[in-house]
Amino acid sequence: MPRQRGFSFIELVVAMAIMVAVTGAVFALVHPANREFDAKLEIADQQQRVRVAADTLTRDLTMAGAGAYIDGHVGPLIHYFAPVMPFQWRTSGGDPPGTFRTDAITLVSVPSTAAQTRLAADLTASEPTLRAVPGSSCPAGTNLCGFAPGMTVLVFDDTGSAGLFTIAAVEDAVAEMTLTAWPAGSETTIYRRGANVVEASVNVYYLKTDVASQTYQLMHSDGSSNPDVPVLDHVVGLSFQYDGEPRAPILTPAGDTSYGPAPPESSTRPTAYPAGENCAFRIDEASGLPAPRLPALAAGTALTPLAAATLTDGPWCPDEANANRWDADLLRIRKIGVTVRIEAAQAALRGPASALFRNGGSSRDVNRWVPDQEVRFQVSPRNMNLDRE
Repeated sequence: MPRQRGFSFIELVVAMAIMVAVTGAVFALVHPANREFDAKLEIADQQQRVRVAADTLTRDLTMAGAGAYIDGHVGPLIHYFAPVMPFQWRTSGGDPPGTFRTDAITLVSVPSTAAQTRLAADLTASEPTLRAVPGSSCPAGTNLCGFAPGMTVLVFDDTGSAGLFTIAAVEDAVAEMTLTAWPAGSETTIYRRGANVVEASVNVYYLKTDVASQTYQLMHSDGSSNPDVPVLDHVVGLSFQYDGEPRAPILTPAGDTSYGPAPPESSTRPTAYPAGENCAFRIDEASGLPAPRLPALAAGTALTPLAAATLTDGPWCPDEANANRWDADLLRIRKIGVTVRIEAAQAALRGPASALFRNGGSSRDVNRWVPDQEVRFQVSPRNMNLDRE
């Protein structure tokens, strides 16, 4: 029979070898591209989380210190108490007095609301019913417009005393509100008749770190007993820095203060300080007139860094014995610096723990590394800087 044309065995082997070589070369080119694609996606996700962190914190930092504007003690809160605190301040379960944390902050403001009134009678722990003055801006036939069960309210006066409460019930006909449990440790605190009662916007941010479960989150609380909620995952670094007013507080010709609560009448003693004095002002022995209790921190008007020691050594407002006391130097805060660090969500995209990675991952291939991203920014709350503008 005539010989049939076709491939010999040798030709087949050579062809297969060439095909395998070409296929291997193609996959060698595709594999790095896949690694780069994964890394780019993770970098984009990191940048998005950085934007969310910056936008969220900037929004609430900007509003810090906004005060009541309808009745009672109106104006920025720095004339009455500290609206920015380097610790967790809540209706219950917050940090103890004198705490300073770089990874936590509490921001307090009064939102645009009709829920603003004053105490018609003293408020004490023995009587959880809050008796209020009918709101001056409420429609006819309504005494407590805007207030509702579940709302967090702030009670503050002109002595530096301030407390957070949650409304359990509202009796509009008699202008009364029933409060939930009194804050622990403040059973002896008395809020005097005339103190402000306003709806409060409280934003507590802190870093949650649980090494065992590999949980790293930026957390948020509204200051009430509601559960805390995570804002962002894989936040491995959070810190706050403070710059403040170096000048001592002063009394203005109008009888106001540049910051801090105004001193009481010379014959009045609303706190443990001597008559006519408070946490921000004392009586000068030579002149017999009010003088700053807080010293100047530096010459000039440029903001100065506020160290932890400055914000935890007193003098205390409203006084040293109060369960809700806070350092009067917190009234100096005018600018807050924020540092947020975010890691790659996938451990397979993180290398060994180093300057690039707060928490090490499993990757040993530098082409797959996605280093931590860190952002730093500063915010000057408008309502805490009005005297400087």
